[in-house]
Amino acid sequence: QVQLVESGGGLVQAGGSLRLSCAASERTFSTYAMAWFRQAPGKEREFVARISWTGGSTYYADSVKGRFTISRDNAKNTVYLQMNSLKPEDTAVYYCAAGPRLSTVVVGYPYWGQGTQVTVSS
Repeated sequence: QVQLVESGGGLVQAGGSLRLSCAASERTFSTYAMAWFRQAPGKEREFVARISWTGGSTYYADSVKGRFTISRDNAKNTVYLQMNSLKPEDTAVYYCAAGPRLSTVVVGYPYWGQGTQVTVSS
């Protein structure tokens, strides 16, 4: 069972940038599709971005397209989320997730990290 640990969250002003990292314990990391989701207070967890096993295919939610970039380094067992031009509405707990197939829904990923808080001030 893969274990995921996110880092890189914090407080940033609107228009700023943050880079989230998610380190996986599993040596077979490259066999997992990876994704980032987020959950704001009082809202359901929502899809942000996902990346294929080799990193050749990425897909984004419309709300972050053009501002966020997902990438992965299979040699380091790590997936990243570069977040630029941050907005107050990006404030949420960000979770990384791993699964056997590419998906944009929560149930598509059996493995989850504990989350990292991102707060964007106006």
